[in-house]
Amino acid sequence: MNNKIFTYLWIFLGVAILIAASLLNRTNTENVQAGISEKILRLHVIANSDSDEDQALKLKVKDKVVEYLETLLDGSSSLDESMDIVAAHYDDINNICSEVIKNEGYSYPVNSVIENTEFPVKSYGDITLPAGSYTALRITIGESLGKNWWCILYPPLCFVDATCGVVPDDSKKELKNILSENEYEAILSHDADVSFRFKYLTFLNDLF
Repeated sequence: MNNKIFTYLWIFLGVAILIAASLLNRTNTENVQAGISEKILRLHVIANSDSDEDQALKLKVKDKVVEYLETLLDGSSSLDESMDIVAAHYDDINNICSEVIKNEGYSYPVNSVIENTEFPVKSYGDITLPAGSYTALRITIGESLGKNWWCILYPPLCFVDATCGVVPDDSKKELKNILSENEYEAILSHDADVSFRFKYLTFLNDLF
């Protein structure tokens, strides 16, 4: 009987540790996300639908917008400056999008605005941003019911090739310069949360 009580106590302790660790981890993740969101500007392009045609159109719109913004934001040295520049060129951005849409044979309306928007966990090369609310230039095409495309406008990660799975060191340096050490380490070590939980689950399994 004593052995059973001892085992139950260890199980209770293990569950309590797991709950406390999960709550602590959640709080830390939320704090990191909030800190990052105050320092970056994202680009969010949303397709009319998930059809192959609308998704292809989205990418063509994205390509032209990124090409334009790369020149427009060249030399911008702060988040506020980048936001002011983009906001002052809403009409130009809309016109670029509308021209692409028209040339592709569609008549979808398009709208561009800087606003807070909810993002799921998103990876860009070997950098991962936690889910949460971020300030973004949000471009909606038509009914905007399709899958979206995203990148980081400030610092300018939209303009580097991360298809190889690794963000260039120069771009990482720009991120490191504006983020705290904790925030920067968090976006590079995005597997840490999973490993942390597995460690405690293994500890509980060992009790049986």
